[in-house]
Amino acid sequence: MPLTDFKVLSFGCYGALIDRDSGVYAALRPLRGNGHVGLSREEVLAAFTRHEAAQQAETPKMPYSGVLAEVHRRLAKEWGVLASDDEHALFSKSVPQWPVFADVPAGLQYLKRFFKLVILSNVDWESFTGSRRRLEVPFDEVLTADQIGSYKPELRNFEYLVRRVAKLGVDRGQILHTAQSPVRDLIPAARCSLATAWIDRQLERPGEDATVAVAGDPRCEFRFPSLVDMVKAHQEELRGPA
Repeated sequence: MPLTDFKVLSFGCYGALIDRDSGVYAALRPLRGNGHVGLSREEVLAAFTRHEAAQQAETPKMPYSGVLAEVHRRLAKEWGVLASDDEHALFSKSVPQWPVFADVPAGLQYLKRFFKLVILSNVDWESFTGSRRRLEVPFDEVLTADQIGSYKPELRNFEYLVRRVAKLGVDRGQILHTAQSPVRDLIPAARCSLATAWIDRQLERPGEDATVAVAGDPRCEFRFPSLVDMVKAHQEELRGPA
């Protein structure tokens, strides 16, 4: 099925559109500095991802800002660093400072001309509102974990997406779920019979560390190094055979 046959692009925002890894690593700088934590970037992000997944599983109805505060607390304990409640709270409010990938605003503006755009995110509404201005495009739907009551990779998040998009007059087969994380997005979306596009930014940055290891590549209909490559593929389809 070509890109031009889909009507909705749903996005896992943080990782595909927002540079989650750089944002988290920068926001953890005070904790790392205070404790003279000598871990590599890969090790820091792996520890964050491990505690994030555990906290989300334990407290699925906790807003993401609360999850971040608890993850910061867990990391401080693991690394043997003294940190105050104010420092935990400061980290919990860091999402709006996480940077957008440079190709994203223009890419989304192009795609908006051809598709309805939907966010399916694990953050809470307030945190996403802080990121929204960086994306520079209006979305047709924004679905957040606090609204759904669970975190991806729970399948109910993807079924919630399908139900909400149905109200836009679009069925499951016309949704292309576009994301960076195989674990949080691509694998569970495929289990819900959604087509997927992998924005695999490691392809354009060989040698950099990934935060989540996956045994084999997930099944997906498309794989692009960046959003601009997705735009180029769509443009080529519109032009047709040379």
